[in-house]
Amino acid sequence: MSRVPQSTADLLAFAGGAHRLSGAVRSDAIRLLGDTLAIGAAAVGAPGEEAILDTARTFGQGAEARLWGTPERLPAASGAFVNAFRAHCLEWDGVHEPAVVHAMSVVTAALGAVLDRRAAGGHPCDPEEALIALAVGVDVASGLGLSVDSPMRFFRPAVCGLMGAALAVARIEGAPLDDALGLAYSSAAGTMQAHVEGSVTLPFQIANAARAAVTASDLAKSGFSAPKNPLEGPYGYYELFESGALETYTRHLGDVWRISELSTKPFPSGRASHALIAGVQELGLTPNNLEALEIRVPPLVHRLISRPYRSDMAPSYARLCGQLLCALTIRDGLVDPRKFTPATFADPGLCDLAGKINIQRDANSDPNALSPQRISARLEDGAVELDIPHTLGSPDNPLTPAQTQAKIALARALAPPDADVRIFENPLAYFTELQ
Repeated sequence: MSRVPQSTADLLAFAGGAHRLSGAVRSDAIRLLGDTLAIGAAAVGAPGEEAILDTARTFGQGAEARLWGTPERLPAASGAFVNAFRAHCLEWDGVHEPAVVHAMSVVTAALGAVLDRRAAGGHPCDPEEALIALAVGVDVASGLGLSVDSPMRFFRPAVCGLMGAALAVARIEGAPLDDALGLAYSSAAGTMQAHVEGSVTLPFQIANAARAAVTASDLAKSGFSAPKNPLEGPYGYYELFESGALETYTRHLGDVWRISELSTKPFPSGRASHALIAGVQELGLTPNNLEALEIRVPPLVHRLISRPYRSDMAPSYARLCGQLLCALTIRDGLVDPRKFTPATFADPGLCDLAGKINIQRDANSDPNALSPQRISARLEDGAVELDIPHTLGSPDNPLTPAQTQAKIALARALAPPDADVRIFENPLAYFTELQ
């Protein structure tokens, strides 16, 4: 067996190392945990969720892990599967923008399911250790994305999220980290095809990753061996999935916690759409005064949300359709997932409004950039322009307390009325304590 490269060894040492979160990082972890749990509860009954839940019930019997927003419990891997789908299916979950990784969904769902299983078995986890494991998993998931220098072909949030989640779970479970990572890599899948088509399969890939993360740790703990060089080997991540160098991430381990670099999504839509939605809100555009709207965006943003408006689109397509999202914001002032209906999409007035919106690719050479963006609007009485250097919700343009509360309030309104209130009011207690 060949020697494990130093960068991989450093990654594993970090994943299993002794850590203490600073007050600021701890606050970020709790804030993002609460954000993820809230949007997971909000997604109960979302398109595709019922099929995911029904299928998860066939995986096996057991009452180990809670399902966010509902009282039902399933085996840990099945619970992770459902909760991860709920976390991502509204496109509302936290994202590390430079990495292009929705790092919270897979890690939170997998780790939460295992914490529930441990608590149900009489071995609850210390809340601080749970937060550290969450931060470690998010760091690895984000760092793997940061180390890449190629455009996405595989769905990076699922692939990187899976490996970060497996290490977070293995850390809590005392499983061999090298085998957990190798088994996670051996389970990795999910491409950008679902994104291109606007398919509900996209959050299924997140769900599958969370389930696989729990399974990878469980197998590793039981003594099942795995490839030892899954990232840098001749058929490893950087050869088969994406190009890059792990060392560009691991050389900075310990300098910064990546969880503090995550963006919080203000709107339930693809992150690439958020700058233009916030820009439309800021400009106060209305259907009556707008003649034409042009948005110039980086190539990745154009690739993700420039798909044309369709009156017969599915909600999963709509969440990634920049024309629709802008039109809804101009008409309603916000994006509300309850409006993602056939009647809305077929509305002639909304269709006409969307036709005034033109999304153009700019000259940005970074294949992973989401900003800056520029909006130019031609109005009946003149023209306005707006430069957006940082998307709303990013560390450089964070949500205000009022905007954060508005998001949580909408999530609470969407969630079942009997959802556990701790999800919204005390997320760390919910995450680490069973009632």
